[in-house]
Amino acid sequence: MTTLRPFDVDDMFKFNNVNLDINTETYGFQFYLHYMINFPEYYQVAEHPNGQIMAYVMGKIEGRDTNWHGHVTALSVGADYRRLGLAAYMMEYLEKTSEARNAYFVDLFVRVSNTVAIELYKKLGYVVYRQILGYYTGERDEDAYDMRKSLSRDPEKKAMVPLSHPVHSRDVD
Repeated sequence: MTTLRPFDVDDMFKFNNVNLDINTETYGFQFYLHYMINFPEYYQVAEHPNGQIMAYVMGKIEGRDTNWHGHVTALSVGADYRRLGLAAYMMEYLEKTSEARNAYFVDLFVRVSNTVAIELYKKLGYVVYRQILGYYTGERDEDAYDMRKSLSRDPEKKAMVPLSHPVHSRDVD
């Protein structure tokens, strides 16, 4: 039986099987700690009965007024545990958490080349809101899609109306 539980400090020493994926951004120790301390309800792991981390989701709540939203900072599933519905389960958890915080929508950024993830998010009700030019930099420079899904506080789904033009990463708040 898979257990969904809050991420804790010890998990940082056990999640390489999930985190070391070409499409998963990796961050410094302090970045993970910041999320764990400030947004613990948004930082969850799926744990196998043998103690191995199968997947994790890391997010936060941010914005103001009608831009108050949940944000998925990272979602990653270990290669051995893909196609089991874990990503959808973790996204549903984050959406419910955002719903409880009265968010208008949930958003996430995804590499434009990550077609598997993009299709998953579309199946979960997300749309491409905008393309962000030059969002990912480093070894693999690439644009990102900002994908969004409205929650019950946005019944007209205004947050999901796509922009007609791309934006540059320097213009993203």
